[in-house]
Amino acid sequence: MKAILVLEDGNYFFGEAKSKIETVGELVFNTGVVGYQEFITDPANADKILVLTYPLIGNYGCNDKFNESSRVWVKALVIKELSRIYSNWQANLSLEEFAKRNKFFILTSVDTRSLIVHLREKGTLWGIISTDSFNKKYLVSKIKEFRKKPKRSILPEISVKKPKIIKGGSGKIAILDLGITNGILNQLKKLGFSLVILPFDTKPQEILKLKPQGLIISSGPEEDIGLEKVIENLKSLLGKIPLMGISTGCQVLARASGAKLLRMKLGHHGLNYPIKRIDSLKGEITTQNHSYTIDKDSLDKDIKITAFNLNDNTAEEIESKKYKFIGVQYLPLSPGFEETHPVFERFVKEIERS
Repeated sequence: MKAILVLEDGNYFFGEAKSKIETVGELVFNTGVVGYQEFITDPANADKILVLTYPLIGNYGCNDKFNESSRVWVKALVIKELSRIYSNWQANLSLEEFAKRNKFFILTSVDTRSLIVHLREKGTLWGIISTDSFNKKYLVSKIKEFRKKPKRSILPEISVKKPKIIKGGSGKIAILDLGITNGILNQLKKLGFSLVILPFDTKPQEILKLKPQGLIISSGPEEDIGLEKVIENLKSLLGKIPLMGISTGCQVLARASGAKLLRMKLGHHGLNYPIKRIDSLKGEITTQNHSYTIDKDSLDKDIKITAFNLNDNTAEEIESKKYKFIGVQYLPLSPGFEETHPVFERFVKEIERS
């Protein structure tokens, strides 16, 4: 059936849908050629309308073992063309079948090239997808009406409800769950520690009672109002135990130490963002998924930027001996062959020195 995507500035794009829908959300586009299943099951994309720039999506199918979490979090997926066939030795269902099973919406046949060009010029925009009404003014008014609603925190839905223990070595690392992904969790299991996954709002005294060797603050939604509670709790932990923040977790650590964030026009959402470390002449290609960046001028003098983005010079990694933390704005994915990212090994060394 016919469907329409209307943006808050009045621009619109037609598409096709398999089922009826009317949903409002902030549009985020991802430049990855692969990874659609990981993107839609990443809690960091919760409540977003995800637009994929690659024109053909679904050609290698899906398999539940590649989910980054237990469910799909995006409100809708917007693509140019949905592949009619899939071919991959690990795949056991198509993207369309995966969508039906997980009850999420795919808008196809959209001129995503024109849509992305528009978003690049205007910056982040909100939009509405509808199969019921094609009245542009009415749909724009529904976006405005939706955005007037009181903000709610989705972290209680994303985070674990009670501590979850994953047995490993004799040491213990705690994880503050803002939306921990399976890819990161699988790497942490290989570090030789037992893991304790904690609810996002766990009090600092409760964390210290567990006597962990270190605490990791995971990635997750950036603009959730529940993060204010997380920031307040972390202020009491700075300098007491080794801390590591991943993506949103990095931003939370920076804010807990007094730094500010800046909204980026487009953000970094994709698989090929180059970074460079201060102490190296080598570059590194990273996966990223964030719309905010740390205001470098607001950083405490005891916090050093240890890596920056080669495209726009934004901070990609911060470190503080005083506050005992490492923060990475990129996503430290496994280099492959079940290896762990080097930044986790650095964190383990910080634990051993403490």
